[in-house]
Amino acid sequence: MPMVEELYGNYGIMADATERVGQHKDAYQVILDGVKGAAQFILKFFKHFPELADSAINDEDVSIRRQAIKELPQFTTGENLLRVADTLMQLLETDGSAEFNLVNNALLSVFNMDGKGTLGSLFSQIIQGEDIVRERAIKFLSTKLKTLPDEILTKEVEELILTESKHVLEDVTREEFTVSGRQQLVKLVAEQADIEQTFSPSDPECVDRLLQCTRQAVPFFSKTVHSTRFVTYFCEQVLPNLSILTTAVEGLDIQLEVLKLLVEMSSFCGDIEKLETNLRKLLVKLLEYMPLPPEEAENGENGGDEEPKLQFSYVECLLYSFHQLGQKLPDFLTAKLNAKKLKDFKIRLQYFARGLQVYIRQLRLALQGETEEKIKVVALKATNNIIVLTKDLFHIPPSYESTVTLSWKPVQKVEIGQKRASEYTTSGSPPQKSSAGQKRDTRQIYNPPSEKYSSNLGNFNYERSLQGK
Repeated sequence: MPMVEELYGNYGIMADATERVGQHKDAYQVILDGVKGAAQFILKFFKHFPELADSAINDEDVSIRRQAIKELPQFTTGENLLRVADTLMQLLETDGSAEFNLVNNALLSVFNMDGKGTLGSLFSQIIQGEDIVRERAIKFLSTKLKTLPDEILTKEVEELILTESKHVLEDVTREEFTVSGRQQLVKLVAEQADIEQTFSPSDPECVDRLLQCTRQAVPFFSKTVHSTRFVTYFCEQVLPNLSILTTAVEGLDIQLEVLKLLVEMSSFCGDIEKLETNLRKLLVKLLEYMPLPPEEAENGENGGDEEPKLQFSYVECLLYSFHQLGQKLPDFLTAKLNAKKLKDFKIRLQYFARGLQVYIRQLRLALQGETEEKIKVVALKATNNIIVLTKDLFHIPPSYESTVTLSWKPVQKVEIGQKRASEYTTSGSPPQKSSAGQKRDTRQIYNPPSEKYSSNLGNFNYERSLQGK
């Protein structure tokens, strides 16, 4: 360690050099080596030697470290940007609250200088950093960035955040993040989805943005990472406007895509503040796709010119979501609805179920051939799911105990010799989750066609007590 005289000698050399102080790197290194008692020397000349910044930041002297963190943003020019941003990101793992706040402030300063460049370093740490660093990087993105002025947080920067977030969610599995990390990721995606703002169903950009963000968030929902904010937004803002949604994606059944996302989230919804209101919205939308029985004409034939069209995939989604949220308010159908509405609901359920039984028989006959069409297999699964869920709601009081495997979930391969009917079973445990290290893009997932499965309801007898009452 240098003697005190040597330290002061080198201090004198650098102090006398004035504007040419940057030429005396060796003198500054001597001061760094003799850190004890030389803190004020290090701080005075810190900004002139960015290549030695790490030595000052890693110093055991708290005052030196803190001052070094404050000075780091001054080095943020050109090629130094990524290095400074990376250094600050790694400092997020500090335990001291004072130093942690200094790091956050320094990061904000760097972001103000070059937002796009800093984002690259942030997302690099989210993917590759240690758990505590990645979690704090996510928290920084989800809490600090929204405090920046509009001239810094431009639309271009927001789009970059959305793009990089998508890459993160595609490249890692949820098992690679702690619960806290997954919660912060979901919060970040929610911010990008603008779910605090009023929904614009006629704006294709708004609709597509919501769908894209929701798809990113879905894999990270669990019993400990709730989907409550998204489910509430879908029920309150999206469902009432389902019929007028617009999208720029040609050939996409946007309504069915929205309903599928709601289904995926409903299983992981926590406590909803306005649960009864949202259940009513779900029920209203469900009834739109569950027609009343047609009245008979005087000659005993159906009075309507056309048979009602049953949209099975829509009903499967809405009924499943209602079934999931209904568990949180079991007496909704019996205590929250008046007798007239409850009777109307059950009449529609029974009529729809009878129509399903006709269609299921037709599907089973069609699937007895040598070649099985996937669309018919999925349609059969959807109709079976509706039957199972409907039976639950007909219990007195309604039951919410049955479980079904959604019709668009991966088709399980059947062993040779196993009965064909087992392929179409809908009740039971959901498919096992993939291992933690498996990437999402390597999973074998069957994606059914986006169109809804519909069928004209054939003639069948139903009890006279259901007619026109």
